[in-house]
Amino acid sequence: MASSVIRDRFFRAHIDVSVSGCNFCQVQPKSVQFSKSRKSSNYFAFGFSSVFSSSAQNSSSWLQLRAPNPIHSGPAFKVYCVVTDKIVGGAQLTASSDPNLRRLILLRHAKSSWSDRSIKDHERPLSKRGRQAAANIAKKLQKHPGWIPQLILCSDSTRTRETLDIMQQQVPELLDADVRFLSSFYSVAAMDGETLQHLQEIICKYSKDDVTTITCMGHNRGWEEAATLLSGVHIELKTANAALLEAHGSSWQEAFESAGVGGWKLFGIVKPDASVENVAQ
Repeated sequence: MASSVIRDRFFRAHIDVSVSGCNFCQVQPKSVQFSKSRKSSNYFAFGFSSVFSSSAQNSSSWLQLRAPNPIHSGPAFKVYCVVTDKIVGGAQLTASSDPNLRRLILLRHAKSSWSDRSIKDHERPLSKRGRQAAANIAKKLQKHPGWIPQLILCSDSTRTRETLDIMQQQVPELLDADVRFLSSFYSVAAMDGETLQHLQEIICKYSKDDVTTITCMGHNRGWEEAATLLSGVHIELKTANAALLEAHGSSWQEAFESAGVGGWKLFGIVKPDASVENVAQ
């Protein structure tokens, strides 16, 4: 069953809770509050380390939480749950997701190799560090529910192709996405002020209204520039960094028109682990 995502608003539901569980997604401290009854004003806040959904039983909503310390040693008990302004993944959290929410991932290719100076820039492969970073960033993006793309628009350069190939090996769900390789993504990134308009045109050309998450893989300077213009926040994208952006619209065209320049919400910047970044070239 597909996971739902609850974000940026209060969500209330009666659920059954047990203390033990296993990792599904990270929840920040105090993001879940509960009491033994809906009417109780005596709420208890715990910094739960993880949340995951179990299988449905009699069509009820079930959620399991793991707290840092035991809070109840007996069987599961009914609670009133409040999830506030955080990402929570769970198939049984039945609040409807926003069908008009558009998610855009602007991902720069992983580190390329300069060991052979005779190779043309377009054909340069990934370095050892780049290969490890591509694998690592795929796993980190996978941890964000709702951010697996249905459409991947990718520069046709060797380093972006290799980045995507490694990511698909690490996260098989990426193999389900429609993939388009575009030579224009390589050339436009070097043109000042041209990338955002081109991205918008290409996204609207290849997307359908039911495609809600898109990854665009390309190069600097253009990718940093586009992310900065869309969000209105200065963004730096090092190799294998991804900017996660959100806007609303019944279509991608409407999302671009309604959000405009500076109107996209910056959900976050995802980067490879520091241990990967320190790998020798």
